[in-house]
Order: sequence, then C-alpha cells, then structure tokens
Amino acid sequence: MPMPDTEPQAVDSPITASAIFIVMTLTPGDDHASTVRDWCGDVAAFVRSVGKRVPSGYLSCVCGFGSHAWDTLFGAPRPAQLHPFREIRAGERVAVATPGDILLHIRASHMDLCFELATQMLERLGDAVTVVDEVHGFRNFDMRSMIGFVDGTENPQGREATKFTIIGDEDATFAGGSYVLVQKYLHDMKGWNALPVETQENIIGRRKLSDIELASDVKPSNSHSSLTTLDENGEEMKILRDNMPFGRVGDKEFGTYFIGYARSPAPIEQMLENMFIGRPPGNYDRLLDFSRAVTGGLFFVPSADLLEALVEPGAQAAAASAPQPDAPAAANGDGSLNIGSLKEQRHHA
Repeated sequence: MPMPDTEPQAVDSPITASAIFIVMTLTPGDDHASTVRDWCGDVAAFVRSVGKRVPSGYLSCVCGFGSHAWDTLFGAPRPAQLHPFREIRAGERVAVATPGDILLHIRASHMDLCFELATQMLERLGDAVTVVDEVHGFRNFDMRSMIGFVDGTENPQGREATKFTIIGDEDATFAGGSYVLVQKYLHDMKGWNALPVETQENIIGRRKLSDIELASDVKPSNSHSSLTTLDENGEEMKILRDNMPFGRVGDKEFGTYFIGYARSPAPIEQMLENMFIGRPPGNYDRLLDFSRAVTGGLFFVPSADLLEALVEPGAQAAAASAPQPDAPAAANGDGSLNIGSLKEQRHHA
C-alpha cells in the first residue's frame, strides 16, 4: 500500500465518456529537458484550471515516463521495475515496441475538456517534445469495445484497485506511483462481424449480450478471458484497464486503445505473453487473428507529489542537501535527485 502521506495521480479515477491518449518523444538538448521538468510541476495546475470551468466534468490527467526519458530527465534513483517495452513475437503475431518517452492519459465526461487540457499542456511543452501518437477515445454504448463486448468487467474497484495498481513499500522511494502499459490495436471488423456470435463468444470467453462469463467447462482455454486471467498463490492478480474504442469511419479504421495500470509491469507482460505466445505455447488468443497491435509502450507514473517535485535536478539536489537545523550538512556529489530527502522536506515544509 502507498505511504499515508503520498498522493497518487488519478490512476484509479472512474472511466469517463471521453479520453485522449498522447505519446510523445523528447527533443534532445538540455534546454528542452529543463522545459519538460518545469512542466512537471505545472501538470496539476493545468488540470485544476481547465477542470474548474466545468466542475461536473470529471477531468483528470495521468502523466507517465518511459525508461529512456526517466534517465534523461531525472537520473538516479529510478523506479525499480521500469524498463523499455519488451516486444513479443510469435510468427505473425507481434506485440510491437514503438517510440515513447511521455504518456498523457486525459479523461473527462466531455471531449471538449480533454481537448482544451491537451492543447494547453502541449503549448507549454512547445518544441521540447514531438507527438508520435494521439488517439481520441469514446465510450461505446454500455461500455462495449469496438468488437461489441463489454470491456473491463473484472476491473478491481475501491481498495482492491489501490492494492493492485499503486506501489507500496516494495519500492518505498516511489510509493504512490504506478506502471502503465499501452497498445493501440486495429481490428478487422469485416472478418470479425462475419463470425457467428457463438464463435465470437468462444473467442472472448463471455456472452456477447449479457456479458456473463462462460462456464469453466465450456470456455476454451485459448479464449481471451482464460489467457488474461492470472493466479498467484491462489489469488487472482488483477490490473486496471481503461480501454477506449476509437476510429475513423472514412478510413475504415476501427480500433481499441488498450491501457492497463498495475503496481508492477509483470502481470501485464505475462498476460501479453499468454495472448501472443500462448499458454502453453501455440495456444494463443484467437482474438489476435482479427486484432493487430500497432504501438506498444511501458511508462512509470510517479505519485502526484513526486510529479510536482520533478523540477530542475540541480535545484532539487541543492534543496535536498541543504543543512537542516541540528543536522549535519548532507553531501550529494552524484547528481542524483535525492527524491527521498526531497519528499520528506516538502511534506514538512
């Protein structure tokens, strides 16, 4: 569980009717890196300023950083399990790894709020970043994915959501943070819609209309539901999905933006291995015969407190190493963030 004095970002916020997903890469250069670090301290203020205009709009934003970006912007220490997205390849089935340094997951009940927040935040970042992927998602009827099945039925709720998504004392320096993995899938809707509903249900592992899970004695072992269910010591390991449909009808583009949060990337990566390679190998997710991943990225989501503190590293190191009353001067010659000291200092300021 997170430390009592650590506030997570809006990871566990309720699913909304609209969302914008933005993946960016960093522009090389110290000045650009400084711009991004300064921007980190203003993210919460942007959300407050835009959200205050429509208090009932449930506006939120989650900001995450890729492995390369963390090293470039912040250095040591680094989140214990942060690493580049690991491509998974099994024949024609590929979970691709694509460039991405910063992720923005913006949610609201109305797209105008999402759009305004994205506009203001990217204007502040300017040339310091390049947008490499932008997806505008929408709620599809009663929480149904593009392929017509209800999505996210088994999402953890309340305290259980915190348990499975928020880092605790296993990585105390980064308590209150989370990991998020994203993939953009494109669907062969013509091929999918040509399947009988019963065949679709066997591929997903649920009834299409009622959303009731198929009985264990009839649900295929290669169904999507079977392969994405993980057990550890008799307990089901869950992730929090906030997937959104997206598309462009004129271009015949129909897709699902997968976004999964967890306190460790391990369960999400295991689910992907089960889907693409199979459990056992070869017994893969038949949904991949109709769905193709075209992006893939893994990001660390710092706590809200830490995100606000991730400003100029030199300033942080100086603040953290400044002599405290009745305490010896702290030495810090390695250029690290001194995050632990900084967090303690901020909370007692």
